[in-house]
Amino acid sequence: MNDMRQMTALGRSIEDDSFAIIDAEAGGHAFGAAEWQVVRRVIHATADFEFKALMHFHPQAVGAGIEALRGGCPVLVDVKMIAAGLNEARLTSYGCTVVSYISDEDVIATAKANNSTRAIEAMRKAHRLGKLDGAVVAIGNAPTALLETVRLVQEAGARPALVIGVPVGFVSAAESKEAALSLETPHIVARGRKGGSPIAVAIIHALLLLAAQVGS
Repeated sequence: MNDMRQMTALGRSIEDDSFAIIDAEAGGHAFGAAEWQVVRRVIHATADFEFKALMHFHPQAVGAGIEALRGGCPVLVDVKMIAAGLNEARLTSYGCTVVSYISDEDVIATAKANNSTRAIEAMRKAHRLGKLDGAVVAIGNAPTALLETVRLVQEAGARPALVIGVPVGFVSAAESKEAALSLETPHIVARGRKGGSPIAVAIIHALLLLAAQVGS
């Protein structure tokens, strides 16, 4: 498998036309070539050109993500909706596994006992199990998961390879992303309220496409 593009000629043609429209309508930008591949795929997934202004990249983010994925890293997600949208064949070809603890019974019980959230306790469990270190962490739904990831990096020594912080919402979503921007850890963030699982999926798929190009 040398790429993740549409498998039929018609599908590839539609995708190519879509990206040509995005490039034409987006106009000029300051993103590097690889970063733009990520941004345009986010726009493709949402039909929302505002993401051109919202997307922020740590200087090493794209490179770190590609290297981690090609090395078979865990992909730690805050919700299973992200896992459902990912290209399983491509991830498997690199040896990557998708990890989510938010529905685990012990996570739910601990969240209830601590008056916490499942998202927080899921990230804590991931850290206890060593799944944060070297991982691509993709957070598209729960701002508390992103805030906890930031805390675990800053206070508990967690060392993810890349943090994708794109939770959607009205309570703490924008604030969690601003917190993620303070990380020295490579990160990709969509600032403000907008985001969601499809954004996280689009970013990972863009990184997987870039990884395939590196290996071709």
